[in-house]
Amino acid sequence: MARIRRDDTVMVITGKDKGKVGRVLRVTEGGKKVVVEKLNMARRHQKATQQNPQGGIVDKEMPLDISNVMAVGPDGRPTRVQYRVEEADGRVTKTRVAAKSGQAIG
Repeated sequence: MARIRRDDTVMVITGKDKGKVGRVLRVTEGGKKVVVEKLNMARRHQKATQQNPQGGIVDKEMPLDISNVMAVGPDGRPTRVQYRVEEADGRVTKTRVAAKSGQAIG
């Protein structure tokens, strides 16, 4: 299980977008990088395609190293992610929880 997953809310803790909060669009490269919505933007040249016949220069989210982001807990503050293992009726469940508050994440 990954500590940060798609659709989690994260805060950037270092770099040019430090302090900004966004939603994870995808986790890439074996879980080492994340793409966060509207953060770490770069301008890229886009070749003309059928979907985009004009082509041109587009703004695009670029991957951030997963160590540079921190999950935001239910209280709105950045926190580390821990796991709570519970056993009920012979079944084991792992739940992601905020380290600071102990509340479940996602």
